[in-house]
Amino acid sequence: MTQSRFAGRVAACVLALSFVAGSAQARDYVSGALKISHPWSRPTPPGAPTAAGYLTIVNTGDVPDRLVGAASPAAESVDLHRESMVGGIMSMRPVLDGLVVPAHGSAKLAPGGYHLMIISPKRPFRAGDRIPVTLRFERAGAVGVDLSVEQPDMGGGSMPGMAMPGMH
Repeated sequence: MTQSRFAGRVAACVLALSFVAGSAQARDYVSGALKISHPWSRPTPPGAPTAAGYLTIVNTGDVPDRLVGAASPAAESVDLHRESMVGGIMSMRPVLDGLVVPAHGSAKLAPGGYHLMIISPKRPFRAGDRIPVTLRFERAGAVGVDLSVEQPDMGGGSMPGMAMPGMH
């Protein structure tokens, strides 16, 4: 095989691999003034009672909006929760009044803070899966997204499937 032909095959393989890697990542969603970026979740072990969903919401509009709920056909229910550390004790509580997304601002759902608590997943989440979730906003209404299931980066935050006292 000639050197230029070999280089052409290598370039084709690199291009194909970059397409596959790019298509496996989470995508962004736009609904009116809201942009939902990088919705994702972690893989879960079999029988895990919960999973968590993370994303960033950017509001480019002049009026605040509020994330008031979520649902998924892949789970019994989806709640908005907040994890916090108070006096050296970690707690996780439902956020009953929703999460404000300020005008010309953003709200982040991330490990160690606000997140979607996915209760009683119907099956384990595996790396590469896409989990459909409908986010409900006070002004923007229903916005469908897919959580991209990604391997953890070994950062902080709760582990998927961890049951917390007082949870459903």
